[in-house]
Amino acid sequence: MEISYKKLWILLIEKDISQIDFRTEVNIATGTMTKLRRNEEVALSVLLRICEYLDCNIGDICDAVKIIKYQQKEG
Repeated sequence: MEISYKKLWILLIEKDISQIDFRTEVNIATGTMTKLRRNEEVALSVLLRICEYLDCNIGDICDAVKIIKYQQKEG
């Protein structure tokens, strides 16, 4: 399973909030923003601050996505 923050980016667009304003107002470090953009794990405390700022639940900003890896057949 991997994390996806696609919902977060869609929510920011819907609320007309730029990523720069978002990062500044939620006080997110640049490294953490990079992790969010790369769909990497970030601290739960950060996700909760984001939810508080956007007045939403954690499921409104991220998803756990199952990654299916295909094996090549040996010939």
